[in-house]
This record gives sequence, C-alpha cells and structure tokens, in this order.
Amino acid sequence: RESDHRAWTPVSYTVTRQNATVQGLIEGKAYFFRIAAENIIGMGPFTETTKEIVIRDPITVPDRPEDLEVKAVTKNSVTLTWNPPKYNGGSDITMYVLESRLIGKEKFHRVTKEKMLDRKYTVEGLKEGDTYEYRVSACNIVGQGKPSFCTKPITCKDEIAPPTLDLDFRDKLIVRVGEAFSLTGRYSGKPAPKVTWLKDDIVVKEDDRTKVKTTPTTLCLGILKSVRGDSGKYCVTVENSTGSRKGFCQVNVVDRPSPPVGPVIFDEVHKDHMVISWKPPLDDGGSEITNYIIEKRDAHRDLWMPVTSATVKTTCKIPKLLEGREYQIRIYAENLYGISDPLISDEMKAKDRFRVPDAPEQPIIKDVTKDSAVVVWKKPYDGGKPITNYIVEKKETMATRWVRVTRDPIFPSTQFKVPDLLEGCEYEFRVSAENEIGIGDPSPPSKPIFARDPIAKPSPPINPEAVDKTKNSVDLSWQPPRHDGNGKIIGYLVEYQKVGDEEWKKANLTADSCPETKYKVTGLTEGLTYKFRVRAVNAAGESEPAYVPDPVEVKDRLEPPELILDANMAREQHVKAGDTLRLSAVIKGVPFPKVSWKKEDHEVSPKADIEVTGVGSKLEIRNTVHEDGGIYSLTVENPAGSKTVSVKVVVLDKPGPPRNLQVSEVRSDSCYLTWMEPEDDGGSVITNYVVERKDVASAQWVAISSSSKKRSHMAKYLMEGTQYLFRVAAENQFGRGPYVETLKPIKAIDPLHPPGPPKNLHHVDVDKTEVSLVWDRPDRDGGAEITGYLVEYQEDGADEWTKFQTVPMLDCVVTGL
Repeated sequence: RESDHRAWTPVSYTVTRQNATVQGLIEGKAYFFRIAAENIIGMGPFTETTKEIVIRDPITVPDRPEDLEVKAVTKNSVTLTWNPPKYNGGSDITMYVLESRLIGKEKFHRVTKEKMLDRKYTVEGLKEGDTYEYRVSACNIVGQGKPSFCTKPITCKDEIAPPTLDLDFRDKLIVRVGEAFSLTGRYSGKPAPKVTWLKDDIVVKEDDRTKVKTTPTTLCLGILKSVRGDSGKYCVTVENSTGSRKGFCQVNVVDRPSPPVGPVIFDEVHKDHMVISWKPPLDDGGSEITNYIIEKRDAHRDLWMPVTSATVKTTCKIPKLLEGREYQIRIYAENLYGISDPLISDEMKAKDRFRVPDAPEQPIIKDVTKDSAVVVWKKPYDGGKPITNYIVEKKETMATRWVRVTRDPIFPSTQFKVPDLLEGCEYEFRVSAENEIGIGDPSPPSKPIFARDPIAKPSPPINPEAVDKTKNSVDLSWQPPRHDGNGKIIGYLVEYQKVGDEEWKKANLTADSCPETKYKVTGLTEGLTYKFRVRAVNAAGESEPAYVPDPVEVKDRLEPPELILDANMAREQHVKAGDTLRLSAVIKGVPFPKVSWKKEDHEVSPKADIEVTGVGSKLEIRNTVHEDGGIYSLTVENPAGSKTVSVKVVVLDKPGPPRNLQVSEVRSDSCYLTWMEPEDDGGSVITNYVVERKDVASAQWVAISSSSKKRSHMAKYLMEGTQYLFRVAAENQFGRGPYVETLKPIKAIDPLHPPGPPKNLHHVDVDKTEVSLVWDRPDRDGGAEITGYLVEYQEDGADEWTKFQTVPMLDCVVTGL
C-alpha cells in the first residue's frame, strides 16, 4: 500500500519463492509491503515492513572525483582543487576524503580529519624538499567511493614564475585639463611581484590628486583633476626575483594655450594702417597653436572689431584705420582645445611719422679674427619710411675719428664682415640707419675687441690619474688638453668631492696656482674616499671637467722598497788610490725608506760623505786609500719590507811589504834569500820583486835583482867577512810597495860545523881517587879554531855521564873519584 493510503493492493497470489518483484510502482512514492504464507488449509498472518520504502533508482557509492589539480606549491604547503564525480551514486555527496602519500612509502594517509565538502584544500606544515602525490574520494550515504587519479609527484618548494603584465592602456594618452584619468592592468608572477610607478623616471608619490591601488592581480594609477604638469612618460614596473616587465604610456594633459607674450610691438605706424608683432605663448597647452585671433578697438569706444582670425604668424597688418584716432589691439592664441586669454596692446595713434631712422641698439661683435670681425645689429625703427642703407663705422679705441668701413650699400642684411683690421689693435664699431629722409643717429659704440684669432674654451685635460697618496694628500697627474682653443693654457683647476657628498670643493682657487700638469691635493681626511676632477683654463674660460676614473681612499700607500743600482754599484768596483769612490742607487718605496750604509757590517768611515734625497742615496769618499776597500752594503727599509745590496770595493794601490824575509845558506861569497808574498797585493797582480843589499858600512843600497817574479833569490858576489843588510819590495802596475829589511846584518863567511872527535884517548897514571888522561887532536876542526875539550866520566854500570870540566890542552887529571 502507499504510505498515505490505508488500502492494501495484492501483488501476486502464487509466489512459491522467498522473493518477489513488485512492478508498477511510482518513483518517488513511499510504500509499505506485507507477506503472508499460504497452504491448502488457508492463509497465515501477514508480516509487514517496519518502515516505508521510497521508490528510487538503486544507491551505490559515488564515482571517483574528477580534475584533481595542483593550484599552488610553496616550500611547506600544497593547494589542490577538484570537481565532483560525474555520478554521485544516487545520493548526495556528504564529504570528500583527501589522501597523500610520501614518495618512497607505500601507504596513503588521510590528510583531512574534519568533514570536508569544499572542493579546495591547502595542505600545510609540509617539509621543504619532500615529494608527495595526492588523491581524493567522495562519500555519500552508502560509503566512500573510488579515489581519483593521483596527481603527479609534487615537490615542496616555492614556485617561481616570471612576471606577466597585461595593460589596459595604449602607448599614448591625451587628457583634457581638469579631467581624471587612470592607467590600469593586470599582472601575475611568483613570488608576488613588486609594482612600481614612475613618471619621467621619478617614483610617483600619492597625494590628494594621485592615487595608486595595487591588488594581488591588478594595478591602477589614477589622477583626479589633471593639470598640465601631469604630462609625461609614465612607466609601471612589475618585478620579482625572476625578472621584470615594464609598461609605458606617454600622457599629454592638454589645455587651451596661455596668452601670447607681449608687449605688442608696433613695427610700422601709418595714417590708415599699422604693422604689429608679438611673441608666441610660453605654454601652447600641449597642442600646436593653430591660429591667432586679432581684434582692434577705437580707444574711445568699447566695441572690439575683428581684424583676422586665420593667421599662424606672429605679425599682422591692421588695416582700415582712421587718421588721428588712437587704437588698442588684442590678440588671442588658439589650439585644438580652446582660446587663450588675450594680450592687449598699449594705445597707438594712427598717423604718418616720417623721420630719419632711430639709432640702432649697441651692435654685437662676433667671429673676430686677426684681420676681420662681424658686426651684428638689430633693425631700428625706420622713422615711418623704409630703411634703405646701413652705415658701419670703426675706430681704434684710443683714436677719436670714426671711419666708414665701406662705401658700398649694406641692406637688407643686419650684419657686416669688416675686413682689413690690424692684428693686435683694439677696435670699436657703430652703426647708423638711413632712409629717404636721411641718416639717423649712430648706435652706441660696441664693446672694444682686439683683432686676433678667436679663443675658445679648451677641451678637457687628458687621462687624469692619482699617482701617489699619503694619509692626508693625493698627488694627481694628467696630460694637457688636445685643443687649447687657440689660447694659452693659464693653468688648471682641481676639485675634489667626498664620496656621498654632492658638493665639489676647489683644491686651488685660481688656475695660475697650478700651471703644471700635476697637483698635490692636501688637507684630506685619512680613511675617507674622494673623487677628483680637473679643468683646463685659458682666457676664454674653463673647460669641461675630466674625472679621475676611480675614487681614491686617502691613506699612506705602502710600496716595498726597490733599489735601482747605478753603474758604480756593480758587483765589484775598482778605484785607484787617491781617486774618489762614488756609490749610488735610485731608491723607491712608499713611505720613503730609511737608508743605511755599512762596511763589513760596521759603520762606514767618518770621511765618507753620505747623501740621501727623495729619489736615491749616494756615498762618496775622496782621496781613497787602500783601507777604504771592502764590502759596502746599502740597506733600505720601510714598513712594507727591506732590501739590501752589496758591492765589493777594491782600492787599487802599490802592494804591501813582502813577509817573512829569511836568509839561509850563507857562504863567504853568497847567501840565499826567501820571502812570502805581501798580505795585500794592492788589488793588482804582483808583477815582480826588487831585491837590494847594502854593506853596513855604506849608506848606499845596491840593486841585485829587479825583475824576479819568484819569491827567492841567490845573492852572489859577496866579499868574504863583510857584513850585509838585504831588503825586498814588491811591484805591481801601480808602483813599488814598501821594503822589508833583514833584522840583523849577515856576515859573508862559510858556515861552521862541530869539530871531529878527539883521537887516541888513554890514561898515563892512576891513583885511588884520580886518573891522568891524554889524547890527540881531532882530524877536523869544523872550519874554526878548537877552543877547548870537554871531559866527562861514568861509573861502571851507571847510565849517566858526569861532566868534569873543559880544558884547553890535550891532557887532564880527573880528581874526586
């Protein structure tokens, strides 16, 4: 039965199974059902469904959700979106289940604990660098459906996308004054870009009229009640770490022009017409002046009459005037956007005024050379009649008489090149105008000029550079300018600027205080950094500045010492005795090194003159003697290091005396001399020795050898028994050295030898305490008379001999035995 009916409707009477299909039901209606069993006896009681059943298609779990997409990734979060399943299983979706799996693991884990029906979710608290994949399932009343297809593996890191820019405005925009305008667009980028607005390269600042609005995706610059000053080139920059994009718009805020610039000049005045001129407006309103509107009025009436409204020239003829009446003129400027306020003239009477022309203004002199000059003047009022000629005159400044420069007519040009000037002379010029009435007054004289070729300002100096510095100064150097402007360079102006400051300070006040191409800038502060620039100056003025390329930090420059040796500092230096010894070297290093000279590691002789200059040092010894020789060393030292060089100095002189003169092998007519070479050979090879002798009784030395190279000599031809002294000297190419002499005289005799033994020793008498001995003379006396005999005795068995006495004769009695 239907739930809202009471009557039961039979479905089947003959069902033998335990199930039945009920057909003919209406979808959406609720029904109750009952069943009774029946046998041959009859029908049993009914069993009824406990609750109503609504008829609808069968309910299953939902299909898988669709289009699971990753919308954003950062280093610790992932944002996902998806669409519902195509089929919800016949029942409304009750929630979605989002699951994730860390790549490398097997299981998916549920991300959301709460019940979620939104189809967008941001997973947070992830670890940077980890990679996940995600899937989502839908649930209905029946249960959880199949999961969606997995996302691609997603690594947690900040997304990077270069900026994009989509502008709603074109390259050019024209706006009327007072109107508002806005520049809008859209942008994107990851990370979120920074948006900057510039006008003519200056950052736009917000104020009452200027508004800047930026959202995460849109940008807008709006200006209310625009003024002419809002014209310019606007630029929007969208920039993040991956790049930047720029958009440009040339905005032109246009308005009607400002009034023409006065005063109105009455170029010609006649009885029936006038010719006027004026200057264009200072501001054309941002659009070209298309027209001037000129009106006139009788000074005694209020009515303005049109003259013309179709001219773009700044001059106009005012016709149809009544003679004697006074008139005023007014002029409007017009552009595409409107008509300006008027420029109104003074009153002017319409009448012929015929007289000689006015005097021109003071003429200007230009293009002066050594023999010519160009005189330039302005056309004066012509006196009512056209000017037919100009008269140009010159005079030397000290003279009184003016001379016409040419008899030829000068017209209509308002300039004339005056020839035939004398170089170096000073001239003045004046100009008169002439019309048919006559010649007008001359102009005031021009400023005096000298006839010489023109001087222009020089070009900048070349290659300025900082060549040295200390803790409070910097040395600059440069080269002269390429062009001196035909004038002598008076000098240079040097300026400096502390880095970070805007002001340049003068290092020298006048150019003539720096005539050279170098300058030391002093009074600087240690540790600060400065910029420098230099200008060249001639009579025409200052050149453009030339800049030292890099800023200079002011501090003592440290350069290790450097020695550049002169020729006299070679490894060995020879100097003749008596000459001057000079040793010198060029020294470099910053700060300038301390200089010290040493000889054999000791102080040099006080007789040495030592000079130290800013570029080197010099040692000088006059009248050198042999002792001045040795090894000299020059040491230079500063905080950056030290350097030493040495030179061996040899003073070339006569040799010293030979050493160890010995006499041997003395004979009655000769002896043998030997000696050793001198300790000091005088710096030159010993060429020979000179040997001399002298009889002790004589004052005269006699040379016995003067060319021997050997260190020995046999002195021959001596007289037996005579006593001699000998001496020897060494000679080299510089002369003969001092002699060495024998210490004592040498007697020319044959050498002595001990005598031979006595012969035939025997006793002739013996007592109990004494013995008498006799013997014969020896065979040889050794070359000298025998002076005595030594008698000795020895006890039998003993080792020692005992001396008894020396006797002159050939016998002796030995007593005391």
